[in-house]
Amino acid sequence: MTSKFESVPVIRYAALALQTRCDTVNRFERAGARLAMLDAIARIGDQVRTARRFIGQQLRLVVLPEYFMTGFPMGESIQGWADKACVDPDGVEMGKLSEVAQSADVYLSGNLYELDRHFPGLYFQTCFILDPSGNVILRYRRMISMYAPTPHDVWDRYLDIYGIEAVFPVADTELGRLACCASEEILFPEICRAHALRGAEVILHPTSEVASPDLTPKDIAKRARAIENQAYVVSANTAGIFGTGIPSASADAMSKVVDYKGHVMACADAGESLVASADIDIAALRAARHQVGMPAYLSRQRLEAFASTYASFSVYPPNSLLRDGQAFVPERSHFLNTHQKVIERLDSAGLI
Repeated sequence: MTSKFESVPVIRYAALALQTRCDTVNRFERAGARLAMLDAIARIGDQVRTARRFIGQQLRLVVLPEYFMTGFPMGESIQGWADKACVDPDGVEMGKLSEVAQSADVYLSGNLYELDRHFPGLYFQTCFILDPSGNVILRYRRMISMYAPTPHDVWDRYLDIYGIEAVFPVADTELGRLACCASEEILFPEICRAHALRGAEVILHPTSEVASPDLTPKDIAKRARAIENQAYVVSANTAGIFGTGIPSASADAMSKVVDYKGHVMACADAGESLVASADIDIAALRAARHQVGMPAYLSRQRLEAFASTYASFSVYPPNSLLRDGQAFVPERSHFLNTHQKVIERLDSAGLI
């Protein structure tokens, strides 16, 4: 069997989970929101360039938090949020982020709300990776979300347009094979496993989550995903969310880098921080994956034993935003109503 990942030599480098504040745009109309988004990119650009000078030239990968330049919708309709806070894939905001990657000479990853011309009126929560030349080398649309459209909600049409490989993309780079996982998706093992089975070695995890002195579900999951996939996890949390009624420090701290054995290599305390930076050794990871023995979890998978179980059950239904093969724009209540029906169906079947 010949790998599609054979040609790119890897380097040893430092990765940074940049813990930066999130200034929300909920209180603005469209024009004000767009200005605030550009201001956020400018501020973060300064932080990324400063981090490169402070940490050193070995810093080659920077991960930004979830929805770092907008926050999340709070009461806005799907169409209202799409108009106010969602970016065009080739729009000015992506252009400015491209300039950040180029000026800092880093691979830059983050998470934002993105429009798609094939699905007018909808948006997807998208993780991106820009290379040091400013090119988008990976675009991953969040697959599991409680309150936002996902590719799974328009599944058949999405696959017709993009194909399955675009659903779980992996970028082969000098930094290793990179993939993304958004926020609470870290709690769903299938997301990272789908990427790992496509070769992913470093999981980039933009998030905005509750931190605690105790282990949280997401924090446990970061270590679990690293161990079971023998992959690095670079997880960037927000340094607080500002401009809403939510207490600002509710989503702060615990940005971290986890190695392929599940060890936390670096972790940030509360506030804006570049402390969550650590060296990534892809050669060591690959050596570990090639070792014969019990810790080689990825190569010991017996997937055929589970394939029929996954194929036989549907939990949350696909295509819930398709009508006669075409996407429609729902009310926010659609997602809660759909989830309620799933619970009722599972209960009736005696499964929960």
